[in-house]
Amino acid sequence: MRPRIPALDAAVAAILAFVLVPILLVLPMAFSETTYLAFPPKGFTTHWFSEFFDDRRWMGAFRFSLEIAAATALLATTIGTMAAYATLRGAGAIGTVFRALLVGPIVVPHIALAVALYLFFQRTGLGGTRLGYVLAHAVIAMPFVVFTVTAALASVDPGLEDAAMICGASRFTAFRLVTLPLILPNVVSGALFAFIISFDEPVVAFFLAGIRDKTLPRMMFDDIEQNLTPVIPAIAVLLTALSIVVLVSAALLRRLSRRTTAPAGG
Repeated sequence: MRPRIPALDAAVAAILAFVLVPILLVLPMAFSETTYLAFPPKGFTTHWFSEFFDDRRWMGAFRFSLEIAAATALLATTIGTMAAYATLRGAGAIGTVFRALLVGPIVVPHIALAVALYLFFQRTGLGGTRLGYVLAHAVIAMPFVVFTVTAALASVDPGLEDAAMICGASRFTAFRLVTLPLILPNVVSGALFAFIISFDEPVVAFFLAGIRDKTLPRMMFDDIEQNLTPVIPAIAVLLTALSIVVLVSAALLRRLSRRTTAPAGG
């Protein structure tokens, strides 16, 4: 057993506190009986959750975010899986350069990416459209799918596909019947990441939002500026719960994937 380093433990605890304390301070405000944000919360009520679910504007933004996130997950997962397969199995030395380009949206600041997409979409007529939202969110979410799927593909023996092709299967059939079932937990995990990244994305949505259709994060920005009430922390509670469910599901799927792709007897 490695010896513990107190200074390192203290640094980890400080980082965790820095990340978690602001969240822990905001969430109780969702249950305050006051009509303004108050900490510590005064009284206890679930009225602000009802306010959210009964408001047509909030529900419209919620459904719009769900639709965009679902379409983004489908598109980013499809393209990301194909990209991961191509760079790992078929691109040779070019694959390294291609992978570097795929992770570009993570490295580039989102504000710069949002401005670039805004200017491009204004010229192509995609600004403020659902297709524009899906394409923009897919660009941001796809690197996470590529990372997740590549990790699973690297542990799958390419000889399994070669054996299938020797038996007469095409490359696509060999991938569909042999490789895809083995990496499916990671593919689904990547889709969950793409979904939650799109659902929570605020910066690009701020630039692409039209007059009518706005995502939930964009609506939250508008409400903070014009009518700040405990509805905002109530939505934060719901989004936090959704994120926890997605992260736990992704962790379980990755564990299932490791068992699926582990060598027999390993």
